[in-house]
Amino acid sequence: MKGVRDWVFSQILSKSLVSPSPLSGGNSLYAGEHRDEDVNQQGSDSASSVASPIPSGSSNSSYGNQSNQHSSSLQLVSDTEISQYQHNTNGRRKDTLVKVEDLQIKFFRLLQRLGQSQDNLLVSKVLYRMHLATLIRAKESDLKRVNHSSSRARAIASHQEATGMPQLDFSCRILVIGKTGVGKSATINSIFGQAKTITGAFQPATNCIQEVVGNINGLNITFIDTPGFLPSSTNNMKRNKRIMLSIKRFIRKSPPDIVLYFERLDFINAGYVDFPLLKLVTEVFGSAIWFNTIIVMTHSSSAIPDGPDGYTFNYESYISHCTNIIQQHIHQAVLDSRLENPVLLVENHSQCPKNIMGEKILPNGQVWRSQLLLFCICTKVLGDVNSLLKFQNSVELGPANNARIPSLPHLLSSLLRHRPVSNLSGNDDEIEEILLSEKDEEDEYDQLPPIRILTKSQFEQLPEPLKKDYLDEMDYRETLYLKKQLKEDFRRHKEKFHLTEEKFLNSDNPDDPQPTPEPVLLPDMAVPPSFDSDCHSHRYRCLVSNEQWLVRPVLDPQGWDHDVGFDGINLETTTEIKKNVYTSVVGQMNKNKQDFSVQSECAAAYVDPCGPTYSMGVDVQSSGKDLVCTIHSNTKIKNIKHNIADCGVSLTSFAKKYYVGAKLEDTVFVGKRLKFVLNAGRMEGAGQMAYGGSFEANFRGEDYPVRNDNVSLTMTVLSLNKEMVLSGSLQSEFRLSRSLRASVSANLNSRKMGQICIKTSSSEHLQIASVALFSIFKFLSRRKETRNLVNEVMD
Repeated sequence: MKGVRDWVFSQILSKSLVSPSPLSGGNSLYAGEHRDEDVNQQGSDSASSVASPIPSGSSNSSYGNQSNQHSSSLQLVSDTEISQYQHNTNGRRKDTLVKVEDLQIKFFRLLQRLGQSQDNLLVSKVLYRMHLATLIRAKESDLKRVNHSSSRARAIASHQEATGMPQLDFSCRILVIGKTGVGKSATINSIFGQAKTITGAFQPATNCIQEVVGNINGLNITFIDTPGFLPSSTNNMKRNKRIMLSIKRFIRKSPPDIVLYFERLDFINAGYVDFPLLKLVTEVFGSAIWFNTIIVMTHSSSAIPDGPDGYTFNYESYISHCTNIIQQHIHQAVLDSRLENPVLLVENHSQCPKNIMGEKILPNGQVWRSQLLLFCICTKVLGDVNSLLKFQNSVELGPANNARIPSLPHLLSSLLRHRPVSNLSGNDDEIEEILLSEKDEEDEYDQLPPIRILTKSQFEQLPEPLKKDYLDEMDYRETLYLKKQLKEDFRRHKEKFHLTEEKFLNSDNPDDPQPTPEPVLLPDMAVPPSFDSDCHSHRYRCLVSNEQWLVRPVLDPQGWDHDVGFDGINLETTTEIKKNVYTSVVGQMNKNKQDFSVQSECAAAYVDPCGPTYSMGVDVQSSGKDLVCTIHSNTKIKNIKHNIADCGVSLTSFAKKYYVGAKLEDTVFVGKRLKFVLNAGRMEGAGQMAYGGSFEANFRGEDYPVRNDNVSLTMTVLSLNKEMVLSGSLQSEFRLSRSLRASVSANLNSRKMGQICIKTSSSEHLQIASVALFSIFKFLSRRKETRNLVNEVMD
């Protein structure tokens, strides 16, 4: 039994196990289920999903023949145990399990008085939920006692019913609401079997809130009869709200156990327009009122209308159709489709057919009065068990929050990623290190002998070996030329920067305006295809008049034709606000008629040429209606040549939750081509903690950074909630020839998941595109096979 208890903990501890809703006897919980397979199912985490029938060994007894059952049940428990139970109940203090057992005994006594069998699906649900809930709260020493509590409670209930002692003490408060004229008061009179309230066929009979008290087979029932609501309209909404507020004040001191919402079955059709009334009920009483609400449909013996195709509905189909209509309106009112309210059918007409016991029956042969009492008793019992065992109903009705909460692994990977320090050169730190190391070397390009550039016709006249040698020589010279240009740009920028600094220091009036730089035309944007004869690409052209600010519109490639297509604004800037202090801002804002989103990265850094580098940044990103804000800080130390140490911290705020992280990183350079990076970090927040780290080895090509040939091997480890995942990845980019490039990326983790991707690009070998023909042919053949299979199934 300990295994079952552990399973219960893992499946349903986070929810209210004995939640009294739904208790519908339909197929929503047991459609196609087998009783022996229910305990093994682990596909749902809701409380209703685990409410499967109790084992067959304890569900075969029936209350239909009470005389035989009394004798058989008494054999299960000895007189000593019954007397011991009576002695325990007479004590001053009762533990929780004894109170639950008392409730079970009362439940069995009520079932006997109503003539209901334990084989009833609804009864089985209640007993099984009570049993699982008790297992959760029970201690290891009480498991044996809990396992036999059901049979013991059944036997004691039979004994008490046979002796008539003690008297049954069970009460239930029921709130009755609904539109006027639907039969609320008439149903109360039918349940008690006498005229307890005044009814009227053509005008409202209940003008004020009143309590109707009565006793049915030892069950003390208090109905709170309320004035009826008027049909939904603008003029009636104020009156309906006043009635609801008065009901809310009336039940504030003594809340009801069950709510019955009444509606006429013959008034529910495709034109059912009571959504405003249901919405008002939700706003006044709160969405929690629907948890314990049972929908009661009166006039259930009325003539069934014809369907839209002219054929008559059968009774069960018509009931299901009307139930779906009103349930959909309730879902719209509470903005949640998970709710499922039980539905009961009622007929109060004096000409309603009756059985041999004089009880009114419906067209499907069901005795509605005993069924309604059973639903109310079950809902009340589950609510009492929920209070005794102190379960909290964690399900909240309402619209689901679509904003995804960032996971700790995602935040940790964002913290561990490399962040280049902002500077005015526009080069990456590593590229700048390479250029600084090579600035004293003589340029090989200047030492090359001159070469004659051949025309196309001259090149075609060369033999094949010479063609290859010529192209190799041109490629070699191009690489050296690009290296020279990159170094010259770096030197030119440095000289310009120092010259500007000297002019600023030597100037007598630093506030003199500097000459405005000449505007620069940015490259044209990639405009989406248009049906216009002339493409208005001039709309999207942009001039940059300041070197520090770059502002461009964001073009929506999926916009409508003839539309301007601007979807947002992109802003980039990098400036030096003080000596060796740099700031950068990169952001993008998008706005349309429905959504507004913003993404920005702001950073400030202090760069000491002979010491450490300190940086701090703020990242803001919109997620739904919330903002994800991250504050991070880094410190880089370059005291040792060919080694960079980095440490950083971060604080992320999202949806009133905070996540704190820290990292350590060390980078080692071996020559100019080999780099090793080792980092480790930790992220904590929202009651969880994640650890992670990675080791990267990067081997660059000899022409880096002019040619971006490199091979990178990365090993990553991540631990979250005592679960560890190892992963490895390989990324490579290289040139196979002068006109053919290839990139390979592959990854694999310890969960046996991974992928491999190979990309090639060429400007000459067009035959590579023929690979796509095989994919197209495979797709068409598979589609033809699927179509043939569908045709065979249809035949």
